[in-house]
Amino acid sequence: MTTGGPFDDLDGFRVEVDRAAARADIVLARPPLNVVSMPERDELAAVFAALDADEKVRVIVLRAEGKHFSSGGDIPGFMTREPEQLAVLARNVAAPERCRQPVIAAIQGYCFGVAFELALACDFRIVTENALLGLPEQRIGMIPGSGGSARLARMIGIGRTKDLVMRARRLPGPDAQAWGIALDCVPEEKLAAATDALVEELKGFSPLAQRTAKKLLNEAEDAPLHVAIALEGEAYGRLRSSADFAEGVASFTEKRKPVFKGE
Repeated sequence: MTTGGPFDDLDGFRVEVDRAAARADIVLARPPLNVVSMPERDELAAVFAALDADEKVRVIVLRAEGKHFSSGGDIPGFMTREPEQLAVLARNVAAPERCRQPVIAAIQGYCFGVAFELALACDFRIVTENALLGLPEQRIGMIPGSGGSARLARMIGIGRTKDLVMRARRLPGPDAQAWGIALDCVPEEKLAAATDALVEELKGFSPLAQRTAKKLLNEAEDAPLHVAIALEGEAYGRLRSSADFAEGVASFTEKRKPVFKGE
């Protein structure tokens, strides 16, 4: 397990990289509420970019210490930034989405504001039965500003998004799963095991095919159907020439487990 280099002296979180396990964990570590500071937003984006460039990292997990994932951002900190700076905060929060690797958010307790927005930018969310998710910005005369309402509307529809955003409602973990926000909802004591299992599952696939699928799905989300189908076809054709695909076909024919190398 390594934590050095660009991952030293981080504001409110730490990074654990286990290259032997092909896994990296970004751990929010400012308990009890793991409030996300303004500098922390910039550092999180930089760390995601560094991990994205690490070929030894196959899966990234975003998790937190203590009882809560995060109560959200440092509210007084917003008053230290100019309107022009606030208008581009979503760029940092979108860092998990830009990563080529799959990113899993493991969520317990409170997950509000920017923390929820950060989780929504991840590929998979696992929540605990006692989790509460929400965008409470209406309570301070504000709206979500880092992509939360936009991502939610595409994920669960405009009606449910208005319910959450305009009423500043807290959504329990089981409802988050029922609405399609969370992949799974588990007892708190099983969160780590459920996360580990998903990491191992994702590592079993071709790195190249995983990264291609993530990029395609993200880019095609807002495209017209005919454009999305064309993008899919082009990506499919490119993967035809990959060594991983050849290995996948060979392993299928030989009835054995494939050994993918990301080539």
